[in-house]
Amino acid sequence: MAEAVDNWDEISAWWRNEARSDDVYVDDIAPMLDRLLPSDPGTVIELGCGEGQWLRWLEQRGVRAYGCDRSMALLADAAASAPVVCADLPQLRWVGDAAVDTALSLFVLDLIEDAALFFAETARTVRKGGSLIVVINHPGFTAPGAGPLIDVDGEVLWRWGSYLEDGSSLQPAGEGQVMFYHRSLGRLLTMAAGAGWSLVAVEERALGPAILAREPGYAGQEAIPRFLAVHWRR
Repeated sequence: MAEAVDNWDEISAWWRNEARSDDVYVDDIAPMLDRLLPSDPGTVIELGCGEGQWLRWLEQRGVRAYGCDRSMALLADAAASAPVVCADLPQLRWVGDAAVDTALSLFVLDLIEDAALFFAETARTVRKGGSLIVVINHPGFTAPGAGPLIDVDGEVLWRWGSYLEDGSSLQPAGEGQVMFYHRSLGRLLTMAAGAGWSLVAVEERALGPAILAREPGYAGQEAIPRFLAVHWRR
């Protein structure tokens, strides 16, 4: 049985192409960030910055930011936009207490097994009154056994699978596979609260028109939430 990729350098070329060519980031994710990011986010740390697409997005808005990632190949690109550090999340031992104003994490939390440590470490490193903004695949899509169903009348429904249980599943990533870790929305919100994070806003979003036009296989899923964005305050 194939195993999950341990070193993202192995699939860095695939991810670089995904990040630069997938319209979903511009059409669906950027608008959510525009709504959730504080008007004055201060110093931002991006956790799992990859090749730097969101560091560039922040730079264009005059936001001072730096990033971290475990892939040296991707960090070589990201370093053109902001200071970066090679680090293995969710550990943030290299960041001082209350050292940043905002922590930002996009499509990374569901790749981290120890979500409780993620919330604890971000709570330690973000100053009082600062923010944590997380965007992930909606937990309804990461549950083992979850997937679309088509009713006899052609309506697309969603099978929840083992949504209420913590779980994991291998998902294709270029020529390899990566492990996704599933926690229900209730579990994620409770873990964050336990680490001292106060909920500000939750946004659920379906696939946008651009990706639906490009991927006919998603037809009928226009009303099914696909992405989850959450803003917490310390």
